Amino acid sequence: MRVALVSPYSLSYPGGVQGQVLALARALEAAGHEPVVLGPVDGPVPHAPEGLVSLGRSVPVPANGSTARLALGPVPQTRAARALARLRPDVVHLHEPLAPGPTWACLLRSEPKVGTFHRAGTVAGGRFLAPAASRLAARLAARTAVSDEARATAEAVAGGDDSDYRVIGNGVELDRFESADPWPTPRPVVLFVGRHEPRKGLGVLLDAFCGLDGELGATLWVAGQGPATDDLRRRFAGRTDVEWLGVVDDDELAARMVAASVVCAPSLGGESFGVVLVEAMAARAVVVASALAGYGAVVGDHGLLVPPGDVAALRIGLDQALRDAQGGDGYAAPSALDAAATRAAQWSMTEVAARYVEVYEAVHFAGHG
Repeated sequence: MRVALVSPYSLSYPGGVQGQVLALARALEAAGHEPVVLGPVDGPVPHAPEGLVSLGRSVPVPANGSTARLALGPVPQTRAARALARLRPDVVHLHEPLAPGPTWACLLRSEPKVGTFHRAGTVAGGRFLAPAASRLAARLAARTAVSDEARATAEAVAGGDDSDYRVIGNGVELDRFESADPWPTPRPVVLFVGRHEPRKGLGVLLDAFCGLDGELGATLWVAGQGPATDDLRRRFAGRTDVEWLGVVDDDELAARMVAASVVCAPSLGGESFGVVLVEAMAARAVVVASALAGYGAVVGDHGLLVPPGDVAALRIGLDQALRDAQGGDGYAAPSALDAAATRAAQWSMTEVAARYVEVYEAVHFAGHG
């Protein structure tokens, strides 16, 4: 099938939705389909797929406690409509279909459309947006969501009930972790991966980590960057056990994750799924994360969940996880790590792509039936 995958967010910036769009395109191509990716582009796109269609440059827009890079105005919408007319896809797959920008123009097209809702949490002005959002969402032939939390958020804004949405989940390219050689490190490591902004809880993690028993001898690797980076680096300057990695590529991230004893996701809220947790389980690292509904659905019983924003509870969780890792006990026992990796396998991007193909085929053949 020829599938047009549309991202409303700039593909030049790292992000959960963009990563899913690009990885899904690779999985669909490997399965013999013809994916084409459309989205805003502001510079180089890591592992850009062949035939990538740029819909223009983006601007930063505050959203969900973070910053979204959206292509606003009539030009991106016109480019999207023209691209679809030229490509003539069997199905158009819109990620965050109600996000402002080119997805709106795509919704007005006649091709069968699948929408995937990623966002979880309260939508500002959602009650006032609901009537228009419901009319736009009615143009979707199928609605999917990455989690129950994302589905609930979509229902609150776009209408419908549970039977109108299929929860598929996010996908992870697991082979990256199976083939990665561990990054050299003489000490046990706690790894953080994410944008440095208040919602991700990095400040909470730093406070918790810096209060750990020094006898554990652990190092904290901090990957990523963001608006809070400079302030946090000043606050914790002089800590030789904290290494600021900046933005790392996929290969380095896989190597560091495989080497890490613990992967910590201390987000304060607004998380619908938690791809990094799947990656951590696939890499056989112990997961310590905030007790958010989206995270709990991914981790299950295969990690330590602590109240979000609670420095003392997070410190206790990190202490336990590091001691388990050094002794090969508890969550770090080989059998426990194997069980976590088996759980992660259900979110293999190959499996997720196959679930989407089922949806694509259903809406495509229904449109020609």
